[in-house]
Amino acid sequence: MKGKQVKEEILEYQVNTFSVDECADEIFKSLQAGKRTWLACFNPHSYTLALKDKVFTRALKDADFLVPDGFGVVLASRLLGGKIKERVTGSDVFAGLNKRMNAAGTMRAFFLGATNETLELIKKRMVQDYPNIKVAGCYSPPFKDVYSTSEISEMVKLVNSAAPDVLWVGMSAPKQEKFILENRMRLNAKFVAAIGAVFDFYSGNIRRDADSWFVRHGLEWLPRLIQEPLRLWKRMFVSAPVFLFHVVRQKLKF
Repeated sequence: MKGKQVKEEILEYQVNTFSVDECADEIFKSLQAGKRTWLACFNPHSYTLALKDKVFTRALKDADFLVPDGFGVVLASRLLGGKIKERVTGSDVFAGLNKRMNAAGTMRAFFLGATNETLELIKKRMVQDYPNIKVAGCYSPPFKDVYSTSEISEMVKLVNSAAPDVLWVGMSAPKQEKFILENRMRLNAKFVAAIGAVFDFYSGNIRRDADSWFVRHGLEWLPRLIQEPLRLWKRMFVSAPVFLFHVVRQKLKF
């Protein structure tokens, strides 16, 4: 799967260069063909976290789809003479793939992550937005940094008993990507996606207007920073400068 996709190297990571629609099309084609693939999102914060986490690094490099989730990655591609023209966020993937699955009908999805309250909101909205997609199951895992062997086995068991076509994982990075890397071959799902905050966006817990001026101009981080300053300040004022410095270093080869 990896060799057939159009990718470019950014800081030793192979990032997909296709558009939002092309991304959804490729994933849906892989589903129809019965291929087993998974997706992770690449942005300045995930890159910076991976500098100190070898397992997370392996996860990002293992993903079949590594999408440019963040204007910083689009800017990096431009600086490096690449071909990435637009961001492909977790929300884009979620909406695009669900649209295609809903049109096809008889497809199943599982949601792993967030709170029970958030999952209930997601289930209700899925019925309204995508009535032809069967929500085969949901599970809110314990809120902790490291899961025990028995907790992981329980999650895998629940997913496998539901036999979904798509498994959406929203545990936050890097926990979700590491979980997928370490359990991918045990999970009975054709496509698995680590989409983090999308669970909160889609449920309405955190507001995200995809057509807003901020989103269109690559400044989606600003209203989010205002909403969640304690959680996001490090992403904006530490991770972003580190990422940009490393991109410039790659460009100038020093």
